[in-house]
Amino acid sequence: MKRRDFLKTGAMAGVGAGITVLNFPVFGKNAPSNKLVIGMMGVNSRGNWLAKVASKLPNAEVGFICDVDDVAAGKGLKAVSQQARKPEVLKDVRKMLERKDLDAVMIAAPDHWHAPAAIMACAAGKHVYVEKPVGHNPCEGEMVVEAAAKYNRTVQMGNQRRSWPNMRQAYKEIHEDGIIGRVYFARGWYVNDRKPIGVGKKVPVPANLDWNLWQGPAPRRDFIDNVVHYDWHWRWQWGTGEACNNGTHEVDCMRWFMGVDYPTTVTSSGGRFAYSGDDWETPDTQTITFNFEGNRAIVWEGRSSHPYKLEGSGRGFTIFGEKGSLYCDGGDSYKIMDLKGAVVKEVKESKTENRDATNVVSPAGEFLDAVHISNWMETIRGNAKLNYGILEGSKSVLLCHLGNISQRTGSILTTDPKNGHILHNKEAAALWGRSYEKGWEPKV
Repeated sequence: MKRRDFLKTGAMAGVGAGITVLNFPVFGKNAPSNKLVIGMMGVNSRGNWLAKVASKLPNAEVGFICDVDDVAAGKGLKAVSQQARKPEVLKDVRKMLERKDLDAVMIAAPDHWHAPAAIMACAAGKHVYVEKPVGHNPCEGEMVVEAAAKYNRTVQMGNQRRSWPNMRQAYKEIHEDGIIGRVYFARGWYVNDRKPIGVGKKVPVPANLDWNLWQGPAPRRDFIDNVVHYDWHWRWQWGTGEACNNGTHEVDCMRWFMGVDYPTTVTSSGGRFAYSGDDWETPDTQTITFNFEGNRAIVWEGRSSHPYKLEGSGRGFTIFGEKGSLYCDGGDSYKIMDLKGAVVKEVKESKTENRDATNVVSPAGEFLDAVHISNWMETIRGNAKLNYGILEGSKSVLLCHLGNISQRTGSILTTDPKNGHILHNKEAAALWGRSYEKGWEPKV
């Protein structure tokens, strides 16, 4: 079989997820025979880091840098400067997806771009690694799952904890060994010290930025000076708030460890409490509660603008069971306690350089991102099974979206435990999708 044919038929998209031992190199030699050519979409911040990591993996190279900002594109080139090939730079992802010498894309553009770009990539025959959240709204998450299956592409979302060695061991201890007994409750959190973003002013678009392409699928708005490159997160037009920005990680781990899929009810409380008078629309203070069948519940708390830590860490989660509890501080480490709180087992992170539990880029350096990306690449090559199929990613992001919808409508949501769809609430159901700029509507 020819290299290009192999990479195009590769492995099934891995819509589900399985527990697979990491038995391939992360950095170093013993590379497989088929080189993957990667296209990076969005390289200003998170994508810049991903490009650096991907370019170091065995028999893979970043062949294309795609960014609507010339300055960001330059940063992307610098991030992969150690590889032999200098990537080609493009602005329009549609042009990049036309390239026959492109195998897969890694998407780290703003949230409103994630699903449309992933769907286009699948349709173009490319495999996809998409940063969280998989979609700007619940409908988009379902569409990406559908596209992965329809086009038989390997699609993985960047909830990298699913591939971290100690997190996978902790899952086994709970579900196979029953170390804390039946689990019934989980509590997660994320805190930061974000400052007000002010009131944006209409100013000329910077010469280095293609504002039309930056907006892409989103309905057009005038350029203002407090959106690019990060504070779009807090505007519903483009972002999904802290719940999807960072809460996705802890919500996913809690759902995984609890063994639950879709909730029966969702409620959110909070708002823009820490500051006021600026353009920040999403909650800076939020508590979301998810109830599931079988008398189980998950609670996530987010405080974007108050850095007081919970249980000694800026992010993390605790799983509660009949015999004890399991605590994770947001990195690849955990403690198991008995019912009185005495530590009966502690597993520490193997890589601790650059340790920062509130870091939105990476909690523990390159290694922990590399194991997740490597799993995706090896699945494309047919050597592994996805640790985190896109259906699993979609389920976890949906929970965060439901929390936001509850918050925005001020209602307790009743949801179908079979698929998470909102029941008996037209106002909330109207937020299942969004409107698009004409001609940019995603289609599967």
